[in-house]
Amino acid sequence: MTKADLVEEITQLGDLTRRDGEVIVDTIFDSVIGALRSGDKIEIRGFGSFRIRQRKPRIGRNPKTGAKVDVPAKRVPYFKPSKELRDLVNPHGSAPEDGGQASPADTSAA
Repeated sequence: MTKADLVEEITQLGDLTRRDGEVIVDTIFDSVIGALRSGDKIEIRGFGSFRIRQRKPRIGRNPKTGAKVDVPAKRVPYFKPSKELRDLVNPHGSAPEDGGQASPADTSAA
C-alpha cells in the first residue's frame, strides 16, 4: 500500500475530497515524525508503538574496497507491532519457527 492508496481509502470513508485526505495523512505522518524527533514514543493501542533506538558508533567496512569506515552513532526509528496486530496478520497462531518451511504434516496429501 502506498501513501496515495492510503489517501484514497480515507477519502472513501466519507464525503471528503482528495485534498482533505492528503491533509489528514500528512498530518498523521508529520505528528509521528515530530514526536520521534523530540524523543517521545508513540503508542497506538491495537496497532503498535514507535520508538527511537540509539545505535552505538562502530567501525564498518566499505563493501567495494574493503576499507574500514567509521560509522557514527545515530538514532533510528523502530516499530513494534502490538499483539492484536500480530494476531490479525497471523490468525492461526504464531509463524512457523523453522523459517517458513513446511513441516512433514503440512506436505501430506489430503
